[in-house]
Amino acid sequence: MKRSIALFVALGMICGLTLAVAPSARAAKPLVVKIAGMKPEGEPETIGMHQFGKYLEELSQGKYKVQVFPNSQLGKEDAYIASTRKGVIQMCATGTQTSALHPAMAMLETPMLYDDLDHARRAMAGKTFELINEGFTEKSGLRTLNAFPLGFRHFYTKKPIKSINDLKGLRMRVPNIPLYTNFAKECGISGQPMPFAEVPGALDQGVIDGGDSPLADIVSLKMYEITPEITLTGHILVIHSLYINDRFYQSLPAEDKKWFDEAARRSADDVWQLVKEGDLKARETITAGGGRITEPTSEFHDYMVEAGKRSWKLFYDTVPNAQAILDSAASYRSK
Repeated sequence: MKRSIALFVALGMICGLTLAVAPSARAAKPLVVKIAGMKPEGEPETIGMHQFGKYLEELSQGKYKVQVFPNSQLGKEDAYIASTRKGVIQMCATGTQTSALHPAMAMLETPMLYDDLDHARRAMAGKTFELINEGFTEKSGLRTLNAFPLGFRHFYTKKPIKSINDLKGLRMRVPNIPLYTNFAKECGISGQPMPFAEVPGALDQGVIDGGDSPLADIVSLKMYEITPEITLTGHILVIHSLYINDRFYQSLPAEDKKWFDEAARRSADDVWQLVKEGDLKARETITAGGGRITEPTSEFHDYMVEAGKRSWKLFYDTVPNAQAILDSAASYRSK
């Protein structure tokens, strides 16, 4: 009898311990993944980061929680890229800034390379993306998880650009990046490198005649109110990616890696669709706000294409497989 009572007591204690431990096990704190970016809320890059977090949390059933730090909250691009490489944070979003670590990354934004978003999407989902990233992880300690667009860059100016002669000699703000300044020179533009924050003041003072940006930026900053002439040249597609510290990635269990990869793929798909739809809405907003949108003539377009090709020589000196990348991108054109 005593033995039976002791057994019941022991079983009760075990059950009690099980009930006490099980809830805490289920309520284990999620592993936090920090991701930094430069764009504010509502922009494609930031939306992509949030979507990645949403998908990762769903796929992992709450094992991971993603903290998004947009709008350069963790420092400028160089700073948060360095933090990701060191493992201070796990991930970041950026574009051709990584070309300082691997010159081929600049070719993500090769001038006049893509006919449209669908062409670029096929290339980024295929061999072109692989060729650009060849050797990147070994050099940088970062792994590229995806590629997504922020949009094609178009000219915004005070006066209309109706011909090649209208373009030549224009003083246009350009990012202080060799890729951009070189392309401007090949177009006959007087490129004026300056931070984007200085553009409104420079326009007011007559220092520049205009600049170029994706339609989303032109709308969010209402550039069409200052420079109402928007010329849809689509000369450079701005492409960003999600990067992850490779040591952190390699430390993940095989199943977890699949979650990260799948979350990155899904979030990129969302942004490609978002930008495609957003560009159409942006045109409506610009027109409704008093802006005027001009489609380049075929002669003007051909001139831009040739200028773009001349600018590619910048890559031949720094990227060993540059021609293979260009040929690969061309192979994804619609037949």
